[in-house]
Amino acid sequence: MSSDSSSLQSAAVINEAVQSLRDGGLVAFPTETVYGLGADAKNPDAIKKIFTAKGRPSNHPLIVHLAAPDKFDQDQVDWVPVLAPWVRDLSEDALKLMNTFWPGPLTLVFKKDKSVLTELTGGQDTVAIRAPAHPIAQELLRKFKGGVVAPSANLFGKVSPTSAADVRSEFEGMLDLMILDGGDCEVGIESTIIDLSSGNRAVLLRPGHITPSEIFAKTGIKVYLPGEGNVGEQDVTPPRVSGSLRAHYAPTTPLRMYASGRVLDALSEFPDIKSRVAVAVWDSDSSLGEDGHPSVHFEEVIVPSDSTTFASRLYRSLRDLDQQGWDLILFPEPPVGEEWDGVRDRLQRACIGSGPSSSSHANS
Repeated sequence: MSSDSSSLQSAAVINEAVQSLRDGGLVAFPTETVYGLGADAKNPDAIKKIFTAKGRPSNHPLIVHLAAPDKFDQDQVDWVPVLAPWVRDLSEDALKLMNTFWPGPLTLVFKKDKSVLTELTGGQDTVAIRAPAHPIAQELLRKFKGGVVAPSANLFGKVSPTSAADVRSEFEGMLDLMILDGGDCEVGIESTIIDLSSGNRAVLLRPGHITPSEIFAKTGIKVYLPGEGNVGEQDVTPPRVSGSLRAHYAPTTPLRMYASGRVLDALSEFPDIKSRVAVAVWDSDSSLGEDGHPSVHFEEVIVPSDSTTFASRLYRSLRDLDQQGWDLILFPEPPVGEEWDGVRDRLQRACIGSGPSSSSHANS
């Protein structure tokens, strides 16, 4: 987070953004994960504008963003009044997770309060909620004094934006879109999503920066995978959540992953050998060398072998490479391990959705 004055929005600009939300407009704002495209969560017309702007299917639920209340001199934030208008009941586990990880990159799914608009839940009886940690998001939400729905500020299925410039290039035509600039996003991939709506267990619906083992270590709460340990119960279908389609987060350039040392195998998928290939290689690996196909021009792009740094730069790299006119982008398969699950999930979906015709198979 750069702390120079240009990246910190003035109170006047935040107030203008708050007014825009109250008037039913859209405001793009930074969070610690990616930039969000925000609308008043209580205004059905404003919510419809998000779906239209993104080209997002209307049965796809949105996440409600809420401000952390000012702490003053309490040891712990009291989240109960903040969540009361949105959720039907709050378990001990829910309070533990909020007290430990909020504000932060963790989204929790609850049974919704009856007043929550079906426009934002995709017609489901559940609602997804998070309290973002970015200071500009916090200030915007605190001054707005309400919930803001905010999917990533990009066209549906495309690479999520991690800077204000990314948002601008996605929505060039939307001249009335207000964009708050908060510098580059630190986490870089979307929040972890945990489903608490079944009442008796926490289920991981989307991996992210906060892992199940970190949750267990800090709260003692075991996080299950969907369908895991449902013995003797009817198999509960988990609610639909953001980012759960097979194809998502995708560049227009074809993207593939290669196993360690197997760049040529990845290329053989493309019999009409592509002439210009960008190959991402771990900063800890030696160079590929030109032992490749004589008609292929490789260019190496160094990527960090640390999972946190890799995540923070993943979408930036995909966006930049996508604009450089390569025929093919190859990324190394992330190592095994929970701390890599979030980026592996995003890369797999990006591979499936990638290529110029991605809109036609985005929902396959």
